Amino acid sequence: MTTLLDIRNLSAVFPGRRRREPVRALSGLTLTLERGESLSVIGESGSGKTTLMRCILGHVLPSEGSITLFGQDTASADGPEMTALRRRCAMVSQDPYGSLPPTLTVLGAAMEPWLLVRGKHAAKEGEERARNLLAELGLRDEAILSSRVRLSLSGGQRQRVAIARALILDPELLLCDEPTSMQDASTRGEIIEILAKRQRSGMSMIFVTHDLFLARKAAPRGMVLHRGTMVEEGLCRDILSAPKHPYTRALVAALPRLTSAGSGQ
Repeated sequence: MTTLLDIRNLSAVFPGRRRREPVRALSGLTLTLERGESLSVIGESGSGKTTLMRCILGHVLPSEGSITLFGQDTASADGPEMTALRRRCAMVSQDPYGSLPPTLTVLGAAMEPWLLVRGKHAAKEGEERARNLLAELGLRDEAILSSRVRLSLSGGQRQRVAIARALILDPELLLCDEPTSMQDASTRGEIIEILAKRQRSGMSMIFVTHDLFLARKAAPRGMVLHRGTMVEEGLCRDILSAPKHPYTRALVAALPRLTSAGSGQ
């Protein structure tokens, strides 16, 4: 297999506010991801999961360590080279309210990345792809597709539009930051299967979640982050059945509470 992403000893430190100590969001993180492979990154809010995603895309510069994406060291990539790397990736943000253009229609928001990259001359193909993706994600009603994002959509619907938007250009690497947090249990399962189908076709994926059960559904392999440090890695089924680190054991012990809270979103 070909290595798509190689991260070595990655650390990210942010300045402290009001003369406080600097915040170490990531510390000494090492991971690899092969083409066509999926990985679940597990941890609670503040564990460094989102910072990891932003480092991969070059939106946050590492304080230490290296990131090699598609065979290129991101630290040495200039502006156009980094833009080219990002175009081979897509990200589903944790916040669907802030990540979608509010003035566009649902259909327009889903196809916008296609138009930006392929141009207006490819609009017909882009619209067909957007409609197919939205339908696959349960958004078929023409009234919804033609409505403005800011006026008519629930949080769960916004997440599904964000997923369609991320998939429309067939990314080689998909970064998902809690992409199903506002879905009910049955819809979460459907979305995981949609993503798994793309992964079986060759797409690589990093799936960020606080839910160990969901992590196991999303990817066979997982890693647990705690305060910016990877404390455990391996097969998700092994992490669930025999957690080794105290933090992971606490996550497993809290699963009934977490699952109950997640199902109400």
